[in-house]
Amino acid sequence: MASLELYSKGATVWIPDPDAVWVSAVLLQAYSPGEKHLSLQLSDGNEVHYPVGAASDLPPLGNPDILEGENDLTALSFLHEPAVLHNLRVRFLDYSSIYTYCGIVLVAINPYDQLPIYGEEVIDAYSGQDMADMEPHIFSVAEEAYRMMIREEKNQSIIISGESGSGKTVTAKFAMRYFAVVGGAAQQTSVEERVLASNPIMESIGNAKTTRNDNSSRFGKYIEIGFGMKGDISGANMRTYLLEKSRVVFQASAERNYHIFYQLCAARGLPELRALKLNSPENFHYTSQGGQMTIPGIDDSVDLERTRNAFTILGVQSDQQMEIFRILAAVLHLGNVNIEGIGRDSERSSIDADDSSLAIFSKLLGVERSQMAHWLCHRRLAVGGEMLVKPLPGQQALEARDALAKHIYGQLFTWTVQRLNSALRAQREKPKSFIGVLDIYGFETFDRNSFEQFCINYANEKLQQQFNRHVFQLEQEEYIKEELAWDTIAFSDNQQCISLIEGQLGLFDLLDEECRMPKGSDESWVQKLYDQHLTSRPHPFFRKPRMSNSAFIVDHFADSVQYECEGFLDKNRDTVFEELINILKASQSELVAELFQLQGNVPPVANGSVRTGKRATREHRLTVGFQFRQSLQMLMDTLNSTAPHYVRCIKPNDLKEAFLFDPHRTVQQLRACGVLETIRISAAGYPTRWTYEEFFIRYRILLQGPQDQSQAQALCREALPELIPDPDQYCFGKTKVFFRAGQVALLERLRAERLCLAAVIIQSRVRGWLARLRYTRICWATITIQKHCRGALARRLALSLRYTKAALVIQKTYRMLVVRQLFLVIRNATLTIQAFTRGTLTRRRYRAFLAERAAVLLQARVRGWLARQAYRRVRAAVVLLQCCVRRRAARKELLGLKAEARSVEKYRELNKGMEVKLMQLQLRADHQTRESAALRETLQAERQASATELQTLRAAAQKLEAKIKEKPLPAPAVSEKELEERKRAEEKAAKEILRLTEDVQTLREEKERLGHERDELSARLLEQEKTQEERLEQEVSQRSTALRTELDEERRKYQGLLREFTRLEQRYDNLREMNQLAEPASPSAQGHRRTNSAQSVSLEPLSPQSLTPLSVSPFPSAFPSPEQQRRISVTSPPPDRKLFAWRNEGTMEQLMEVMDVAKVPAVKMKGEDLAHAYDAVRVANKFLESQLRGQRSQQEESLRALQEQAKQRVSGSASSDEQYQDLQELLEAREKECVQLRRELKELRNTVSLRRLLSHVLPLALSPATGSGPGQTRQGTVIGLLECRKRDETKLIKNLITDLRSDVALSLPAGLPSSVLFLCIRHADCRDQSQAQSLPGAAVAAMKTALKKHNSDVEMTALWLKNACQLHDLLTQHSEQTLDSEEIVPLNADTSEVLRVLSNLCIQAHQQLIRIVEDRLQSIIVPALLESETIGFSSSSSKLVASRKRANSDPRVVGGEMASLLRELGALHAALTRQALPTIQMEQVFHELTYHIAATALNNLLLRKDMCSCSRGMQIRYNVSQLEEWLRSRDVHAGGTVDTLEPLIQAARLLQVAKKTDADAQDLVLTCTALYNQQVVKILTHYTPHGDLDERVTLNFIRTVQGLLKERPWGQAPQLLMDVRRMFPVTFPYVPPPTLHADQLVIPDILKISFLRKV
Repeated sequence: MASLELYSKGATVWIPDPDAVWVSAVLLQAYSPGEKHLSLQLSDGNEVHYPVGAASDLPPLGNPDILEGENDLTALSFLHEPAVLHNLRVRFLDYSSIYTYCGIVLVAINPYDQLPIYGEEVIDAYSGQDMADMEPHIFSVAEEAYRMMIREEKNQSIIISGESGSGKTVTAKFAMRYFAVVGGAAQQTSVEERVLASNPIMESIGNAKTTRNDNSSRFGKYIEIGFGMKGDISGANMRTYLLEKSRVVFQASAERNYHIFYQLCAARGLPELRALKLNSPENFHYTSQGGQMTIPGIDDSVDLERTRNAFTILGVQSDQQMEIFRILAAVLHLGNVNIEGIGRDSERSSIDADDSSLAIFSKLLGVERSQMAHWLCHRRLAVGGEMLVKPLPGQQALEARDALAKHIYGQLFTWTVQRLNSALRAQREKPKSFIGVLDIYGFETFDRNSFEQFCINYANEKLQQQFNRHVFQLEQEEYIKEELAWDTIAFSDNQQCISLIEGQLGLFDLLDEECRMPKGSDESWVQKLYDQHLTSRPHPFFRKPRMSNSAFIVDHFADSVQYECEGFLDKNRDTVFEELINILKASQSELVAELFQLQGNVPPVANGSVRTGKRATREHRLTVGFQFRQSLQMLMDTLNSTAPHYVRCIKPNDLKEAFLFDPHRTVQQLRACGVLETIRISAAGYPTRWTYEEFFIRYRILLQGPQDQSQAQALCREALPELIPDPDQYCFGKTKVFFRAGQVALLERLRAERLCLAAVIIQSRVRGWLARLRYTRICWATITIQKHCRGALARRLALSLRYTKAALVIQKTYRMLVVRQLFLVIRNATLTIQAFTRGTLTRRRYRAFLAERAAVLLQARVRGWLARQAYRRVRAAVVLLQCCVRRRAARKELLGLKAEARSVEKYRELNKGMEVKLMQLQLRADHQTRESAALRETLQAERQASATELQTLRAAAQKLEAKIKEKPLPAPAVSEKELEERKRAEEKAAKEILRLTEDVQTLREEKERLGHERDELSARLLEQEKTQEERLEQEVSQRSTALRTELDEERRKYQGLLREFTRLEQRYDNLREMNQLAEPASPSAQGHRRTNSAQSVSLEPLSPQSLTPLSVSPFPSAFPSPEQQRRISVTSPPPDRKLFAWRNEGTMEQLMEVMDVAKVPAVKMKGEDLAHAYDAVRVANKFLESQLRGQRSQQEESLRALQEQAKQRVSGSASSDEQYQDLQELLEAREKECVQLRRELKELRNTVSLRRLLSHVLPLALSPATGSGPGQTRQGTVIGLLECRKRDETKLIKNLITDLRSDVALSLPAGLPSSVLFLCIRHADCRDQSQAQSLPGAAVAAMKTALKKHNSDVEMTALWLKNACQLHDLLTQHSEQTLDSEEIVPLNADTSEVLRVLSNLCIQAHQQLIRIVEDRLQSIIVPALLESETIGFSSSSSKLVASRKRANSDPRVVGGEMASLLRELGALHAALTRQALPTIQMEQVFHELTYHIAATALNNLLLRKDMCSCSRGMQIRYNVSQLEEWLRSRDVHAGGTVDTLEPLIQAARLLQVAKKTDADAQDLVLTCTALYNQQVVKILTHYTPHGDLDERVTLNFIRTVQGLLKERPWGQAPQLLMDVRRMFPVTFPYVPPPTLHADQLVIPDILKISFLRKV
């Protein structure tokens, strides 16, 4: 199939566009040879007709969608300019990827934004990785250079080029930073720090603001970073090229001079800079010409401070820095020297004698002012052997002034570079190899191009030639390696252009010749150019402009540039008068004199020359052009001797806006930097290369015969001639098959057609299967319907039978009801007749009863009246009795109310807001009480009156009865009147009683209401108290969490300091060993090379842990309770107090002087011991009194503070009463605590404190002859110890720790060395205090030595970790502060310092264990979790990204890495289990390791586009599940170990879920809670479909996800990658060990410690 057949309908092509350079279009119909137009449809929907004259005029074809956004441009199927431009645009704008490979070239686009891709975690991710596996990055290029240097032992070079503003300086800075990190060895000094410190200095004196860049390098530099034998940085050297000295005296509009001038002016207010007499930049001629004094976002004063710090790091002292600043300030003042023209046409010049600028200039440089003023306006000429002095015209005098300023700055720049090189030079060893970083200017073309642009473009011509030849050489090596029959690839060689510039009678030769002429000028020089290269020997790369006679055009490889000849000669000469140089040589300043005394010994690369009165015969050797050619040739020789790596920096726009892509500017730079030339060379050969296995996997459906991957090469050789008839379009190599441009697209098309045909066949089979399935379902449905119909008929029959039976039952029941109703009617009639009859008889009896009842009623009325009279008397008495009883009950109730009122007082104290209301209620209750009393008195009076009246009435009634008995009443009127009066009195009394009853009821209701209010208040107070308690608990929880976080951070910092201290200690030991090897030992010292191991503790350098708080200790014993802290502070002073110093040094007299205890001359004692003891008791009492006063004052202060807080709380709102109550309770607790402390102090003053102080102050006061003291009593109670004599101490340490072999150590029981050591220490503590102090120190020092000795052995590190922890627990158990029981006798010696050192040793052992395992896992984490293929997804539908890898990368064989990872973890678990370490320690170890594994894998995933696919996500999740299963099977999954894998799990899940709709985006955001926002977006942008049915993630979906991610309150991390160097705080829980006894230990004879004796 011919390549023209690719122009089929639907194919994508690129057509030129005036705005976008190239736009994509789709063919509406296939192209046929002979057609004059192509019908195209643009992306905006418009249809156009593209003219085609011949087949060569066809537009370039577009690449398949699967190749969009490729990491390497050479992997594209069609290699041409529009494909390169589109791929760069997609990566830059859509993926935010600024780096892209183009073969061996790294294309870097300046984003004009700060990107989080340069942190230390990124450096760790790229370190040790293959260049083909990772995303394009400057770190990847640096890592490739570093690996090639180590592996091939050949020098490397990184060539960074690009135009101004493209990011060359920043790229070079990051490359150097990478080398400083990966090459910073612990054995060397901070050479890498000095290498990085050179950047601020060179930027300040060599960079300036231009119209294109705010920090443009105005010179080229080549930095050689030397590496030693172990790959660590040993030194550096810097070479500079073509400093733009003209910028010192002139700046174009909107540009600045060099940064250092503005930095000095910005910091002119500093005291040390006031002597420079500086002013604002606007007041200096040399800094104000561009009109730009500041740069937005840049603080010049801060930059000056950074520059000064860099000088200090590089060893430049402050006085020498001030010398440099004086010279720079003198240059500024020199520009302000006013030179005036005198005479006609200013034929002479002069300087005012009072010129202040010249005075300051002369003073700063230490030269004669008058001489400088004279020779600035005159020059000396040699005529006929005589010396004449000639005045200079005004313009020439100004030029001489500017030339002097440029020369001074150039010399200072050269001296600074030499000074930096001397500071960066290797001190100890000569570098074995080096990596050079070339930061040089790119191809430049401006509206007006001068000498500087000419030299820059000449250098780029040379570099481009070297680049083209190197690319061609790599292609040739690849073809030879694969044994291809290939034709020579023609590439553009710019040798003719280079010969035009540097050849014989070239531009430089004619320029130097013109400079030697006495009256040479720019016009005569350009005329010679016309004559030589246009007339006599026309050169194809040289042209003359049409409208100018003072310019010429050179056709460079990138573009044609027109140079204006004005100023070429002056810039090439770059001369300054000898008289001015002589004045500077006689300067009083040492630095100024040094700069110009060495003028004659300037190396060939120095710029400028000195013009003397007699012209030098060989002056051409000192021209700038000649020097530049020499330095450039040296550079090319260096580059040719190294392996080059190329970085091409691209400036995407001229507006300096972030992520703005200008296609015109980009294409222009791509053509200029040689990227397109690389593509052209690659396209001329075979740009696409596949291994046979990769080709087989991808295109196996196009192959014939058996599908066996082992026969991949034979199958490929058989199938390709049928697939591609033209044999010139492909070629077979040894391991790869090579294709020309466009053939991969052809194969993809054939593959798509084959897949389409297969899809049709599959569809037919599936449709037949669906039809058969439908028929089967119809049959099944028919049978089902029949079944249900028959069932329905049967159910209907059964229902009719059921209805018939029900009817019979209903009939039977109805008939029964009818008969029953008839029976009931008859029975009711019978009952009615009986009822009427019985009623008649009953009424008769009732009437008789009524007659009898009437008589009885009369009797009852009389008897009732009499009874009522008696009842009234009784009721009055009962009422009186009830009133008394109720009054008594009311009094009791009143007492209760008063008690409740008193309880209201309490509520009034708690809630003052209720005080007024309670007072009102109290007043109301009192008022009701008074009213009740008044009512009672009134009731009593009424009762008395009623009783009197009742007695009167009774007497009257008796009289009347007597009279009635005697004779009947004459008339009833009197009795009725009395009855009425009695009735009214009774009613009045009843009403009064009713009123009183109502009042009592009202009082009861009021009481109930008050009770309800009281209950409500109580409930409200309880609710407030509950709310307050919940709030306090929440605050306490939050503060506790914050304190735990802060504590973990302090532990992390402390352990980081400990790790740094260990590293510095190792560096110190290495340097000491090197010094001992370098300096031969003297004869007198040879016999004393060994030192006592017991003294190693005292000889160690001071560690930072001694200054850290106890809160950062990993052991729980470092966190005593507050009560323990109080007891410790009262009974035993801390080690950092005066008592610690007393114990170590000082006599008792000094101790008494310090404690202000006077001697008692009256005390006369016999014996020195009693005198010391008496003085010690007085000292102890004085010390306790001072501590008591201090604690009492502290308690009083805290009490006052709490009272003030309580007052403030009380005076606040009512809601704060609960807090006030808590504070009062706290005050009471504090007061009780004070009382308890005083009581404890009185008890301890005569017992524990005295004994402890005596043991601290007088360890030797009591001799053995003094009898049985407390120490002897305790010694007698301790049994089962091991005795180690003083002379055997060194042997014990050596046999038990230092010389213990690994095989012997692993055969010992867990913790045996620490148990033996503790029993020996315990015995020494009972017998010899000096040995009790020296033995633990020697043991700890020996353990440190053993750890260093086995710094790569997991088993031994775990063993010493176990022994260090166990010894720490044993000493903690027997210390007086943490006694577990009364049966344990505490140690006499102070073990606080030993415990601290043991704590640090445990941390060091833990960190060493983690480091060993991390180093072993580092190389297998990525292959195990990311690259392993254990579930088999390598089918033909997946496109292996290995096919798009670089040509020089070897395919990696993957397999078995997951087993290796689990094997390493299993070995660690076995080692920890063998030593019986606690479970919590094992969980901490695996927690750190799993975090490191997850972080490393996730970082690699984020930087590898080939890993971001659905199938790879499933594989990663499966691999992580294996790791989770292993952790659970070993029971180490607790403590957050599995949680550390969650980011990697979510990343794998993110690769598998759907990524199309808004609902998918919301689910994705809710799921990925452990990933940062940048990580989610990075994975989505890197997602690559590996299957034909998979699709890319659209930009709209990514933007939707970004919008949802911004709403999350978390996830806004400043960095992209996880920190693999994160340090977790480690804690060692205190586990009380069992009681040790010497008889319990089984000590093998192989330890050779039989000299120990059981006691």
